[in-house]
Amino acid sequence: MVRPVAAFDRLGDENAFAVLARAAELSAGGRDVINLGIGQPDFATPEHVVEAAVKALRDGKHGYTEPTGLPALREAVAAHIAHRIGVTIPADRVMIVPGGKVTMFAAIMMFGEPGAEILYPDPGFPIYRSMIEFTGALAVPVPIREENAFAFAADEVLSLITPRTRLIVLNSPANPTAGVTPRGEVNRLVAGLLDHPSVAVLSDEIYDRMVYDDVEHVSLLSYPEIRNRLILLNGWSKTYAMTGWRLGWSVWPTVLTERFRRFAVNSWSCVNTATQYAGIAALEGPQTAVEEMVSAFDKRRQVTVDLLNKLPGVSSVLPKGAFYTFPNITRTGWAAKELASALLERAGVAVIGGPDFGELGEGYLRVSYANSEENIRTGLERVGEFLTTHRLPVR
Repeated sequence: MVRPVAAFDRLGDENAFAVLARAAELSAGGRDVINLGIGQPDFATPEHVVEAAVKALRDGKHGYTEPTGLPALREAVAAHIAHRIGVTIPADRVMIVPGGKVTMFAAIMMFGEPGAEILYPDPGFPIYRSMIEFTGALAVPVPIREENAFAFAADEVLSLITPRTRLIVLNSPANPTAGVTPRGEVNRLVAGLLDHPSVAVLSDEIYDRMVYDDVEHVSLLSYPEIRNRLILLNGWSKTYAMTGWRLGWSVWPTVLTERFRRFAVNSWSCVNTATQYAGIAALEGPQTAVEEMVSAFDKRRQVTVDLLNKLPGVSSVLPKGAFYTFPNITRTGWAAKELASALLERAGVAVIGGPDFGELGEGYLRVSYANSEENIRTGLERVGEFLTTHRLPVR
């Protein structure tokens, strides 16, 4: 019998895809299922972006590109950063990757090994912990608390640093909680990191364009004092409704760029060429579609929270970013994953149980409002009907 190395047994999963598959299976069997679980925009990729990829294919752009991305695309990302964040970054520090996960995979692989510690948010995107444990490093959870508006607390992050800490993973706006960490808290964290110069930071800012109510997104890239150890993760998937295109960008410290280039050569060679031309069109073309999408999410956000707060045993803070809300369901008497499963199988509504994002996710569900307002209203009406007739004693 073949025996893969033990590291592969430590790989976790992303249950949102399992829920998506089960929802599709039920739908194929004739069930009416409303998906409020998957984390992808329900909008089409902007037409001018699609046309740029088609044109690239018709123009014969079929060959390999540089492993780190087309120079024109890297320049476009650098210009985008200068415009959005106000920071000038040399294009040779920009790395183009086949999706946002690749940046976290590369960063965690660079710093994770047995004996090392890596801090990550809990609740947080499940692949953080999965990849940390794959490397053999110790995954150290940073609690993300509802009473703190689901922002990280700088003092708590800093208190978890030990001599073995190699990397801190941060995410704002956050998945699954939709928390956005305010500038004051980021300032305190950066000031504290000056006492830990050997600790690198991976800042996942994939939802940076999705903030509401005049909330400010604070990029870690705007702090020059940590720029020499900061890896910034971003991309096109959420902002431009390009999840299936598999296109991301990242910014790396100069000391790591050559290592990253070799990592790319050894794994994916280069990103799909036509997709890269689409990425240029997205950044340099009109942003109207982005603005309209975020405006629609804002309206749905308020509708979703209003409806959730009317459900028996459910309460939800108003999310500040992304396209999720993370309602507290402890007063329903249900454990989160059991309730998520029951809602899918018995009420035809797909949501994700909070423990799929970490142990501190118990007592919560992730509800995505990347769906039509009509479906949101119908789906949450079904949830209300189910909870009204299936409420359990509070544990």
